[in-house]
Amino acid sequence: MNKKQKSAPQRLLWAQFDALQMGSGWDEEDIQKPQILLEDVFGDSHPGSVHLAGLMEQAKYGVFEKGGFPAQYHTTDICDGCAQGHDGMNYILASREAICDMIEVHGSVYPWDGMILSASCDKSIPAQLKAAARLDIPAIFVPGGSMRPGPDMTTSLVAGDISLRQKRKDAITPEEIRDYKKTGCPSCGACTFLGTASTMQCMAEALGLALPGSALMPATMRDILACARKAGRQIMELVEKDIKVSDILTKEALENAIVVHSAIGGSTNATLHLPAIARELGIYLEPELFDEINHRVPHLGNITPSGEHLTEAFWFAGGIPMVELELRDMLHLDVMTVTGKTLGENLEEIQKEGFFERNIGYLHNYGLHREQVIFPVEKAEEKGSVAVLRGNLAPDGAVIKYSACTQEMRERKGPAKVYNSEEEAYQAVVEGRVNPGDMLVIRYEGPRGSGMPEMLMTTEAIVCDERLNGSVALITDGRFSGATRGAAIGHVSPEAAAGGPLAFIETGDILKYSVEKRYLNVVGIQGQELPEEEIQKVLKERSQAGIIPRPKRKGLFGRYTRHALSAMEGAGYEE
Repeated sequence: MNKKQKSAPQRLLWAQFDALQMGSGWDEEDIQKPQILLEDVFGDSHPGSVHLAGLMEQAKYGVFEKGGFPAQYHTTDICDGCAQGHDGMNYILASREAICDMIEVHGSVYPWDGMILSASCDKSIPAQLKAAARLDIPAIFVPGGSMRPGPDMTTSLVAGDISLRQKRKDAITPEEIRDYKKTGCPSCGACTFLGTASTMQCMAEALGLALPGSALMPATMRDILACARKAGRQIMELVEKDIKVSDILTKEALENAIVVHSAIGGSTNATLHLPAIARELGIYLEPELFDEINHRVPHLGNITPSGEHLTEAFWFAGGIPMVELELRDMLHLDVMTVTGKTLGENLEEIQKEGFFERNIGYLHNYGLHREQVIFPVEKAEEKGSVAVLRGNLAPDGAVIKYSACTQEMRERKGPAKVYNSEEEAYQAVVEGRVNPGDMLVIRYEGPRGSGMPEMLMTTEAIVCDERLNGSVALITDGRFSGATRGAAIGHVSPEAAAGGPLAFIETGDILKYSVEKRYLNVVGIQGQELPEEEIQKVLKERSQAGIIPRPKRKGLFGRYTRHALSAMEGAGYEE
């Protein structure tokens, strides 16, 4: 029996262990090799998952090459896009915890020597990284890559305009709808904008848990297959050297990821997921760390929705390694990574290997040059992309992705228009009951309120409405898609369902926020501006009536909404 095989002692306890594996197609030599768990979210659920079995097949070959034996497991994820506008969206964030827990089960019943993970999208990537940290064995993450662009370099988010016009009389033709359905998602992979899916692929690489240059590879190119094969070979080196997740996922690595997130204009959901991942190793990320880093890091990524270009172009321009090279003076270059080398060593090696020169010609196919997609530091026009706001409406904080918001909307004051669900607010936008200048408030959509769904339908309805775009801000204790555009302030904490101030404002109250000064406040009651002490008195009086009663929920959703942490703490389960 191989002394380095972690399961060797357990095999001696019960002969059926070996018999069961051999009954699954393993032979006598296989059961003595280092055993590698291949865990993906393959399934027919959406384009980000449908191709992952093929990637893991390549990873298998790599494991076999280096003398290990791989076993493939699936915990299929689901897609926010299929959940828009109905109660299915309430399960999306909770699915992060469910996937993580299932991988923990898969990774704990058998004593695996190492693990390869693969996902493309929003909640499955942080779920897998949380599980990797929880299990703390040698592990590598393989990103599922980017979808191909739609016609005229569009993304699947054309759905926002299509869906809004579908609900308005004579605003769209059946041909337009059919054409979108046939072209909106032209291939497998993550949607080709810097949403949460693409952001979390980038975060996995920036944390050092994915191979250099692997985030956002086009999902239909040979490179992604080669990357998966390489991961299969590389996991065996990590097993040999016993380099575990905790050796890589340090506070310094997390700070590196936040620097990269700030520079590329990543999704606000990373402010949920990174703290939740860190928490698995007992590391606490304060919201102020995101804000402090965003104050000083130049915004380099010209990627939609904050910029002009698609994620495929970003990878062709050099992707995360190019961003890290530009920011090397701001990064901890001595952190360990899944290559078994430091970040600094990886950057030296990827330059020598020819990664940047080899791929730049693909970018030229689009008539683009690198500096149009990834700005050099000296040409960056602003610092950061995400701000943490505090004030009497958000004592524990709120977040805004100001890189996707016009300068004119980064400081506003206006009347609140309050709704207790996204569905109500969306319908109000569709029916023209929201007016230019309104502060649209959606509450009871936080983790404990309703599982913290995203508000993409409503944000897209606002920006696709010429009457409202550029004048209406949305404020919520829910969260946003990484594709959100416009003045969208989310994660307001404490949330309404936890008795936060958001629960006690009313339509007609005056709200004010400032990105530059980092505040979010109630400044008036029923149209009249008042001193802070008067506002606090009114809010306290209103709070005597309590919050709107929440419905009783069952199963996974019930457990999540009863025990979820604050959004500013990562919105995981309370321990």
